[in-house]
This record gives sequence, C-alpha cells and structure tokens, in this order.
Amino acid sequence: MTITEEIVKELESALVSVTGKIKQDFAQLRGNKPSPDMVQDIRLSLYDQTLSIRELGSLSVLPPRTIQITVWDPGAVSAIVKAIEGAHLGLSTTNDGQNIRCTLSPLGNERREELGKLVGKMAEAARIQIRARREEAMKRLKDAKGSSAITEDDEFKGKEKIQKSTDKANAEIEAMVKGKIAELGE
Repeated sequence: MTITEEIVKELESALVSVTGKIKQDFAQLRGNKPSPDMVQDIRLSLYDQTLSIRELGSLSVLPPRTIQITVWDPGAVSAIVKAIEGAHLGLSTTNDGQNIRCTLSPLGNERREELGKLVGKMAEAARIQIRARREEAMKRLKDAKGSSAITEDDEFKGKEKIQKSTDKANAEIEAMVKGKIAELGE
C-alpha cells in the first residue's frame, strides 16, 4: 500500500466514524414519529448494575405514536418508567405491570423549529469535523511530497481522492439532515 492510499484509507475511516456518530445522534433526537432508538439506550440502575432499557425488555412501535416495551422482569417496570420520565423526551408513559407504553405527543410548531435548528447545528459540527480531517489528510500528503516520499502525480491523485471522500461524507450528512427535517415535519 502506498503512502497516498494509506492517507486516503485513514481519512475514509475517520469520515465513516463522523457520519456514523451523527446518524446515531439523529436517531436519538425526538422526531414526530416514535422510534425504539429514542429509549433503548436510556441507562438505569437496577440490581446494583447500570443497564440500558434494551437489556431489560423488547421494544416495538405501535402506530401512530406509541413505543411499547415488553419488560422481561416485572420488578423492573417502575425503574424503567422512572428512567424514561427522567430523560425528558416528551413521552407520556403508562404500564400494565408487564408492558410499558410510551406515547409521543405531536410536536408543536415552535418545538419543531427548535429541533430543526438543533439538527442544523449538529450537522454543522459534523461538517467542521470533516473539514478538519480533510485538512489533516492534505497536510500529510503535502508533507509526504515535501520529503520526496511521493511524486507530484501521486499528490495530485491523492488530493482528488481526498476531495471525493470528503464530498461523499458531506452528501451523506446532507441526506440525513433532509431526512430528519422531513421527519420533524410529519
């Protein structure tokens, strides 16, 4: 593997982690549709352990606006309800001893606008990270050219590949932003 290929591969790996992180952040952001992602990673202390909700029951969506958690241990129900309410996600919870139903209230226009702005801020933070990674890769490429480790042609091809990877990551983020904004509007 050449130095140029190594630099590009490291950049692509870093960009995948940036886009994966924002995808995860968007999944946890409250939309107008319920998703198990909203509650599955909420942590709670139970039986002298810190557990996530996904470790305590199965999650499903009941249309139009309800997430149902079928708890495996009935003794954990009250702790799960308390943890969900403590997360301040805009969910109202009810339980029948075995199942917990979390109902999502519709978003008001003001809250929808706030969440839209938050999506924009999160996307911009990801774009800044992408730019920083690109600049770092370009600098490494320039340094390799300066120390005669690569040719001018290799540097040029490397810059093209770096830019192509960066554009691809930015396009992915843009698509995620459009999807999340559309979800907020539903």
